[in-house]
Amino acid sequence: MNIWFNRWFTTAAHFIELIRNNPESRKFTIYGTHSNLDALYLQVCDFAYSEPDVEGEEYIDFCLDFCQNHQIDIFIPRTENVLISKRLEKFHSIGVKVLVCPDYELMKVLDNKVKAYQVVGEKTSIRIPEYFVVNNAEEFKDAYQTLRERGRTVCMKPAVGEGACGFRVIKENIDTVEQLIGGGNGYRIPYPYAFEILSQKEHFSDLIVMEFLEGTEYSIDCLASTKKLFTAVPRMKGDGRVRELIENHELIQLAHEFYKEFRLPYVFNIQFKYSMGIPKLLEINPRMSGGLHISCLSGVNYPYLALKLLLGEEIKNLSPQFGIRASHLEKEMILDSKII
Repeated sequence: MNIWFNRWFTTAAHFIELIRNNPESRKFTIYGTHSNLDALYLQVCDFAYSEPDVEGEEYIDFCLDFCQNHQIDIFIPRTENVLISKRLEKFHSIGVKVLVCPDYELMKVLDNKVKAYQVVGEKTSIRIPEYFVVNNAEEFKDAYQTLRERGRTVCMKPAVGEGACGFRVIKENIDTVEQLIGGGNGYRIPYPYAFEILSQKEHFSDLIVMEFLEGTEYSIDCLASTKKLFTAVPRMKGDGRVRELIENHELIQLAHEFYKEFRLPYVFNIQFKYSMGIPKLLEINPRMSGGLHISCLSGVNYPYLALKLLLGEEIKNLSPQFGIRASHLEKEMILDSKII
């Protein structure tokens, strides 16, 4: 059976190994593509290819051609996964199963953090941070001042984006000499500097200006069919690279509440951060998260089990192991150009 990962995070290498090392000893041939041929997960693929620098419908055409040319059975997309969800019938018509939520309207909502906040806040008891959506520097200024008057530390992030791209905590003042020399302020930006940068354009894409949540952050990896949520494993982000799998019943219950309302299938991820003892939603990722392999230390092989669900196969009830603390070391890798 041929499986294709399109343009993914480097941690897709872990997902590939988890699929290969499945408990049923099933054999798969793994294809990988990326616009950067030095993307490390390509090194663990059986076959690796370059992707064209295109997007939108042109990228969908590339995906369909790639599936046909390489007889792909299962497609595990990250890049353009929302549009791929909209075009699922085209993949099904050529015999390709796609590990993506088939509800395009839901995918479109979850791709935009503002729309996700609105819908989740309306339909569930999940708490949403205080936030404003701004499109120009004056709106940014008003939002910042309002949150500061409410006693909030302020941060900002793009309404559409992945991970921490564009995330900044706004400081009141510019750095001191000691802070500049000492470093450690990479994601913190002084308010005057932020305002000056945003003033360069009359209008910009939606930017969320919101309260910065000071408490512990959790990333909950969930595995589900269209009928059942099989497991939800909260992964606590500790100091540095330390992660811990915590049986946090409050967060697990919130994951079940979210699933009951939205029925997101296969693998998805919900991120929360605490503020004064209250968990508030950061974002929802309708795909495998970058740190999913850590949650797999619980004994749940998320990538392989998601494939079984996609193939219509049954899986047993799961009993994840909690209390596991983990971290990682950098590891050198000699690049083998022969696989490309």
